[in-house]
Amino acid sequence: MIIALEGFVVVLTFAFLGVPLCFAMLVTGIAMFALLRGLGPALGMAGQTIQALATNEGLAVLPMFILMGTLIYRSGLAEELYDAAYALIGHRRGGLAYATVMASAAFASMSGSSIATAATMAKVALPPMRRRHYADSLASGCVSSAGSLGCLLPPSLPLLIYGIIAQQDVAKLFIAGIIPGLMLAGLFMLAVYATVARDANKGPSGSPVPLGEKLRRLNKVWGVLVLFGIVVGGLYSGIFTASEAGGVGAMGAVLFTLSRRRLTLELFRVSVIEAGGMTAMIFAVAFGGMVFANFITMSGLTAALVSIITALHLPILGVIGSIVIVYIILGSLMEALSMMLLTVPVFAAVLAPLGVNMVWFGIFVVMMIEIGMIHPPMGMNVFVVKAMAPDVSVGTIFRGTLPFLAANILALALLVMFPALATWLPHMAH
Repeated sequence: MIIALEGFVVVLTFAFLGVPLCFAMLVTGIAMFALLRGLGPALGMAGQTIQALATNEGLAVLPMFILMGTLIYRSGLAEELYDAAYALIGHRRGGLAYATVMASAAFASMSGSSIATAATMAKVALPPMRRRHYADSLASGCVSSAGSLGCLLPPSLPLLIYGIIAQQDVAKLFIAGIIPGLMLAGLFMLAVYATVARDANKGPSGSPVPLGEKLRRLNKVWGVLVLFGIVVGGLYSGIFTASEAGGVGAMGAVLFTLSRRRLTLELFRVSVIEAGGMTAMIFAVAFGGMVFANFITMSGLTAALVSIITALHLPILGVIGSIVIVYIILGSLMEALSMMLLTVPVFAAVLAPLGVNMVWFGIFVVMMIEIGMIHPPMGMNVFVVKAMAPDVSVGTIFRGTLPFLAANILALALLVMFPALATWLPHMAH
């Protein structure tokens, strides 16, 4: 057990020194395993783990959904989603912030990435909010926080990675994220309402949009809503598997981009290269993470934790509370994927014998990651927005995320109190 804790310290030290986490976890996992069993078995374990992961059919869905997201991003959809959302609600106080939440939820459901959503919406939503004299805290905090919706709404890349690590049905995980994702989007809009109710100057009203213009803007985005319905509907009804849904989504994105007359050979080439690079990065981190997880299992840490928790006779809520504290600490130190790869194998082994639903736990983990994306000092989405708006201080952005952080915590509490929020839809799916 001690050697496992030493392994965590070595990985975190490497990370602070700037070593890419994939290599930090891979090298540490092999070296520590070698101390336990010898170099030959350690290299054999690493080779078998990487081969098994690389040939896992479930991961075939990853590049397809990433390609779908890159094609839709480069087709210019984000601007039109934002325009459509603004046409519906932009005339109200805080209307541009409401529109940002709505457009982010829609875009996140296509891109599957919180960072991509935050970066895109920072380009799209920040300039008009600042032109209309929105408070920098509300504008930047809203963009940073709404981007995190990409973690929950299908096709969520974190949920996909969780499914591979925890050996859970990816289709069920995608479906399980729908209600919590929509609930969180609603709570984010409530956070905007509370902010402008306290100080109307933080989110001035916009200009009303005539009915004809509303219809014109909505007409531009119906295709992506249909694509989302096909992918999620197919998963829910069992018409196709998650891997098949990835292929359907990628082909649908090609047809969608073609219908908008945006598809060129150069755009397709750049999108494929970008999707390939992101896929390679995720695979590299996954290889290192799984090798390190095998070392952790071999060290006996997982078994020791199970024994300790069993001996303490903690209630389930006590165990969950302890895990929340661990995720809050780790969320201040590292990014989402690395945190999942380090913790999920350990926590899943602890919670599964206690009867915790592993699909529910996947949603729980992703909601903890969402909190980590916007809370100090690491908050990745905050620094993405900072890069897009260099004249806005990091402190201002973090202050702007506070109402949304409160919404995240409330959503997490509701998920813990009412697990059916995550388990009901997968149970109903056929």
